[in-house]
Amino acid sequence: MHIIPGSGGSFYCGNCLRDSKYVEALRKSDHMVVKLPMYLPLFADEHDLSREIPVFYGAISIYMKQLFPIFRKAPEWVDRALNSKPMLKLASKFAGSTRAKGLEEMTVSMLLGEEGQQKDELQRMVDWIVENCSPDVVHLSNALLLGLAQQLSDRLKVPVICSLQDEDVWVDVMKPSAAESVWKLMSKKADDVAAFISVSDFYAGVMKGKMNIPDEKLKSVHVGVDPSDYQFKAVSEKGRNIGYISRMCHENGLDILVDAFILLKQEEGFDDVRLILTGGSTGDDKKYLHDIRKKLKDNKLAGQVGFHEDFEEQGLKEYLEKVSLVSVPVRNGEAFGIYLLECMASGVPVVQPALGAFPEIIALTKGGVVYDENTPEVLSGALQKLLSDPEEMEKLSYNGKSGVEEHFHIDMQAERMVEVYQNAIKSVTSEKSKD
Repeated sequence: MHIIPGSGGSFYCGNCLRDSKYVEALRKSDHMVVKLPMYLPLFADEHDLSREIPVFYGAISIYMKQLFPIFRKAPEWVDRALNSKPMLKLASKFAGSTRAKGLEEMTVSMLLGEEGQQKDELQRMVDWIVENCSPDVVHLSNALLLGLAQQLSDRLKVPVICSLQDEDVWVDVMKPSAAESVWKLMSKKADDVAAFISVSDFYAGVMKGKMNIPDEKLKSVHVGVDPSDYQFKAVSEKGRNIGYISRMCHENGLDILVDAFILLKQEEGFDDVRLILTGGSTGDDKKYLHDIRKKLKDNKLAGQVGFHEDFEEQGLKEYLEKVSLVSVPVRNGEAFGIYLLECMASGVPVVQPALGAFPEIIALTKGGVVYDENTPEVLSGALQKLLSDPEEMEKLSYNGKSGVEEHFHIDMQAERMVEVYQNAIKSVTSEKSKD
């Protein structure tokens, strides 16, 4: 069983994609997998949902109960109304739906599990699993869900596995006292987990330090994709279009790329180059995107920048057929960045700052370049150099495709994931036999 928080499809959610691709790969290998969504549906068209499996911890319901105690005593029909598909779809567009600031108390409460304000939701979820499923393993999408682990482990008598990806992005923007409390609580709750799976070696080191995870409980299993899901198109067959694919927000550095594009367009020889953006946004990003559009207009470049609205499945494939390279200059780097694999599997080289796991991924695939200082000036220089070298672009295009197949094929990564499951099951079985 995979328990996965959803984004509702309002923006490109790497964690949602990662988990869904693992579920698909495991099912293809004849493993039975139940996908249990939390908070919101994973995708805009709700194809991750079924009539039999509800969305637990409905985003609106738990938010209202946390802020207004009177809702904790509301009848069940109120919960059902708040957790209906139309309401959850609306909630995904709210400002602050993915913002940690202002949700410190709820984050702590969720981590407290049966001692938190959401204890009734936890009980409802575990009761449903006990009545409807008999999983051998329960896999939590991230460490912010560790408050579920003890009840799941105790009631189901199975190991709980937890993925690690970008928890620091959520926690470290909180006020220092709240962030310290959350990290301490997460470290304590780590005792309820049989194994942690980091999406990269880089991030394994980060979380080992922040949560004091012992080496024997910490494994690295890279994110993977199925190369056959992507249509390869050599860059020589495309126009010189620079792409961006991620949530369009300050943290992900969209403004850095836009400023780099403005500088690029001031140089000779780049009149034909366009910028094409995709990835969606939330209500929090509205002013930010307004300012981006104004800057482009002020620099007389609005007509040379396109916004590609559809970034799921077929829409993403159409987008990747248009761009000849992609850059997502995330300000503090990322634990992974599945969009890099999606780009390279499609023959699109990537240009990334030397932050987070980006150097690790690009070193393995050889399907892109990294630059040292994450500023518009340095990024513009990297883009100029690559766009001026069609032979190098072509080389990176083919390298990326073969590198993804060799190092990041989802079937290979799923096998490594199953090994972690099997070892955890053996450990639990051994403990039961001792008892």
